[in-house]
Amino acid sequence: MSRSNTVFIGRKPVLNYVLAVMTLFKSGQEEVLVKARGRSISTAVDVVEVTRNRFMSDMKVGEIIIGTEELTSPDRPGPTNVSTIEIKIHR
Repeated sequence: MSRSNTVFIGRKPVLNYVLAVMTLFKSGQEEVLVKARGRSISTAVDVVEVTRNRFMSDMKVGEIIIGTEELTSPDRPGPTNVSTIEIKIHR
């Protein structure tokens, strides 16, 4: 899985990411990876569901990987744990 078929979810509106997913599929990708962490996890799920229900009914959800990353911040002492999710989708 290369970075060229990965959509990283952030703070933009859901439809921006839906467009990115659809663009990757239209460019010939067979599988797209949607990645998010922290508060963006719910947005990632929304992106996959909106894409599947409204735009690409033939899309299938594959493997879903959840995990935790340790982040260090200069503002806070010690590491902070942040939840992560990776959702693989394919046609």
